[in-house]
Amino acid sequence: MVKKIPLSFRVGFAPAADAVPEEFVPASVPGNAQLDWANAHGYPDYRFADNFRLFSWMEDVFWVYKARIPATEVSGDERVFFTTAGIDYEFEILADGERLLYQEGMFTPVDLDLTAYVKSGTELTVVVYPAPKIPGLPADRSQAAASVKPPVSYGWDWHPRLIPSGLYEEVRLEVRPASFIRDAETRYLLTDGYRKADLTVDVSLSRPGGRVRWTLLDKKGEAVLCEERPGEESLSFSLKLPEVELWWPNEFGEQTLYTAVTELFDPLGNKLDEKRQRIGFKDLELKMHPRAGMDAETFPKGRNHAPVQMMVNGRRIFAKGSNWVHPEIFIGTITRETYEKQIELAKEAHFNLFRVWGGGIVNKESFFDLCDEKGILVWQEFPLACNNYVGTPHYLKILDRESESIIRRVRRHVSLAIWCGGNELFNDWSGMDEQSLALRLLASNCYRMDPMRPYMNTSPLFGMGHGNYVFRYPDGRDVYEVMPSCRRSAYTEFGCPGMSDPDILRSIIPGEELFPPKPGGAYEAHHAFGAWEGNTWLCPETVEYYFGESRTLEELVERTQFLQARGYVAIFEEARRQWPVSSMSLNWCYNEPWPSAANNNLLSYGGRPKPAYYAVKESCRPQMVSARVRKFLWKKGELFTAELFLLNDLFDALPAQRVRAVLRLPDGERELCLWNAPETAPTSHQEGPAAILRLGDYADCTLTLSVEAEGRPELSSVYEFLYRNPEHGKEKSEGAAALNQ
Repeated sequence: MVKKIPLSFRVGFAPAADAVPEEFVPASVPGNAQLDWANAHGYPDYRFADNFRLFSWMEDVFWVYKARIPATEVSGDERVFFTTAGIDYEFEILADGERLLYQEGMFTPVDLDLTAYVKSGTELTVVVYPAPKIPGLPADRSQAAASVKPPVSYGWDWHPRLIPSGLYEEVRLEVRPASFIRDAETRYLLTDGYRKADLTVDVSLSRPGGRVRWTLLDKKGEAVLCEERPGEESLSFSLKLPEVELWWPNEFGEQTLYTAVTELFDPLGNKLDEKRQRIGFKDLELKMHPRAGMDAETFPKGRNHAPVQMMVNGRRIFAKGSNWVHPEIFIGTITRETYEKQIELAKEAHFNLFRVWGGGIVNKESFFDLCDEKGILVWQEFPLACNNYVGTPHYLKILDRESESIIRRVRRHVSLAIWCGGNELFNDWSGMDEQSLALRLLASNCYRMDPMRPYMNTSPLFGMGHGNYVFRYPDGRDVYEVMPSCRRSAYTEFGCPGMSDPDILRSIIPGEELFPPKPGGAYEAHHAFGAWEGNTWLCPETVEYYFGESRTLEELVERTQFLQARGYVAIFEEARRQWPVSSMSLNWCYNEPWPSAANNNLLSYGGRPKPAYYAVKESCRPQMVSARVRKFLWKKGELFTAELFLLNDLFDALPAQRVRAVLRLPDGERELCLWNAPETAPTSHQEGPAAILRLGDYADCTLTLSVEAEGRPELSSVYEFLYRNPEHGKEKSEGAAALNQ
């Protein structure tokens, strides 16, 4: 069997690949060279103020890792391999100064036979090259347009320019028998109405000999299929599974996982090696929504809405979720525990889909394992975003190898739903199209290596929507006014910003800058100002428009978070009310890799839920009463109107309900209407009456609307709106002045 030998690395930097660093410091592996150096030399916290700028010089040096091979017993014909899932980004590996491998690309694993170099004290060296850049371009994300390095590290509207590199995955030596399993993969096709499966098993060995045994275990660990074959160097065989228990996304059914066990035995029956693969049986297609307007009698055909409605195991579902970004800048520090906390919160929020945005990394294996377990589908983009990735021969060569490695690894996960070329590649700031060589290459590789998985060139495509990202639009309308007039087949990016909690702000903003926030300085470095358009993401003008001047930091934070929560409620529920034309609601964004001052995220850095998370959780309940209210700010004499709906995402019908709409006002409650709603069919919504009330003369207040399903409090919903009455405030102040006289 395989024996694993850990390595202890040191790291230093040099001006050239063949230069020797003047100093080495202990390296954490998995980790990142920049963070190791900063920790060893007492750098201040990169998350505070603009300390991340202290790392700027680290982009342009060679990071040199060194480790000594410990005393290693190698008997008979055993082999020793240097193995890792990836090194970021361009690097070479040497043994006692002899170059053994050069590679560009962080997602292609390394499995290097070192047997000829193994002796006690052999020095292994990994030289990581400077961050790839395009000479002559400004220091922004465009510098990443000629590499497969994730562009987010070059600076974004929520991410500082801080480019990590190094040994971000586990690195070790493995002593293997001469005969071992190089790879074993089980793939399938569901048949007979998703009740059965045709299986294909592919096994590759280091050399022929012995016997291979393949076993499929069910969720209880009991064998349901078994096959034994002679150990050929390349082996492929087919089987049929007569009865399949399906895997379903969160809240649509169980996340049933089988395990395929591939074992290699020598002629005497001794086990030499074993590989395991978890398998979930799922079929997923992308369809055009049923009202897409295709007319078979009209020719020639033109562009229409892209197919984006998900059909899972033959059933159409509404996709609720968010855009995932990796949860740490220094990706080597991400662990299963980091992922688990945030993915569990997504499950609890009734999410069933993450769009893994193309500007970031392809996440570590434990991310996909957890999504498999918790029922979160993954829309996986390749590392392309907001650039024109010109198809030069060099770039295409690297993209070809990297995309193959990504596909080969991730396709084994049942949670994988969609392949996508990247983010916003057809927009005017990117300039790519269907004929761009990079996208044609990605489509070709996905078809060749994973033909039954849906692929799209980019997001958004025609009919889908990205934006908007603020509560109040430049033309003065708010999200409640805008969303009902939108008609998108999928809302795959939209946002409402809110500040981080006061204690987070105190940990990243110097005390003298804390309040009031101003452009420049730490607030701007942490994306409260100058991040996108105008004074985003703080949007102080919007906060002042609705609430007036904020007197304390806590009051300002509370107000921005209130608007963020209310805005997300408006968008998530409106997207659901537009089913079946609309089939996805994915906000930008779910999490963040460092503590922002203000952002569109639902989870602050470290996975702490913001108030918006809890509001979205309520708005994503699979069955609920919902109210469409077409504005947020109300005034005296206006007709407050709430259009009632019952939403049902599940495969079970929602029984008839008695729904009551109540508006709480300063002078008491008003019952607006009573709706005797009939049964709501599976995966559908039902539109009810409009509840209407003319608003009276009140002081400034919050209006609270309750839509209550009698006897079913879990279906009921509560909404908050603002009421402002300048005249009432004026009369009050004039009366006080007269009294004082």
